[in-house]
Amino acid sequence: MTDLHIAPATPADVPMILQLIRELAEFERLLHEVTATEEQLRKVLFGPKPSAEVIMGRLQPGGEVAGFALFFHNFSTFLARPGIYLEDLYVRQQFRGRGFGEQLLRHLARLAVERDCGRLEWSVLDWNQRAIDFYKSLGAVPMNEWTMYRVTGPALQKLGAAIAAVDDGDRK
Repeated sequence: MTDLHIAPATPADVPMILQLIRELAEFERLLHEVTATEEQLRKVLFGPKPSAEVIMGRLQPGGEVAGFALFFHNFSTFLARPGIYLEDLYVRQQFRGRGFGEQLLRHLARLAVERDCGRLEWSVLDWNQRAIDFYKSLGAVPMNEWTMYRVTGPALQKLGAAIAAVDDGDRK
């Protein structure tokens, strides 16, 4: 019998975390967008002010990594409570269909309850019907009336520069 042991990642896991991120990006057809490095991950996950957390799912016995989840806290003004935003949930191809994704999600739900969070949320690519069906089977509800927006790269730099110029003008 193979069990999944779920535990917080450690700095020693950083190379594997980056490998899993790349595997996920390849699955999502977005590998060309991955610029993360081990150094960056080490800083944001284990530095003086961590921005995110990772849990690792390892097979027992043996310790082989089957998957991971990367998440961080957000906040709901309507609930006046923190939440957990699941950025990435990934189970490696050879371990899918064994309930490991559900175990990782249940672990995060337990963390959310323990931390008095008001919700656990995530995004899913609209073409990933298998994942959509899986999430719905667990009671997740799509937020169909919401559209996610993103500013990145040069557009983020330009937007930030425009705001900085306004802020600097207010100080003069």
